[in-house]
Amino acid sequence: MPLINVKLIEDVFTPEQKKQMIEKITDTMVEIEGENMRSVTWVFIEDVKQGDWGIGGKTLKASDVHSLQKGQAA
Repeated sequence: MPLINVKLIEDVFTPEQKKQMIEKITDTMVEIEGENMRSVTWVFIEDVKQGDWGIGGKTLKASDVHSLQKGQAA
């Protein structure tokens, strides 16, 4: 009975994108475990407050991630 916890910076992804993540992550786990495990595969998305997430010693905000998505330096 897998529980997959996905942590994201708040305000980066839309509710529709999160729905897609849940569906695709579940599908991936079912490919590994078998279809009988679909109903007991949990995907939990947790939004982390902007500024409470850091990489390389610097905090990240949604605007930084949006810049990265566009191929720009954060």
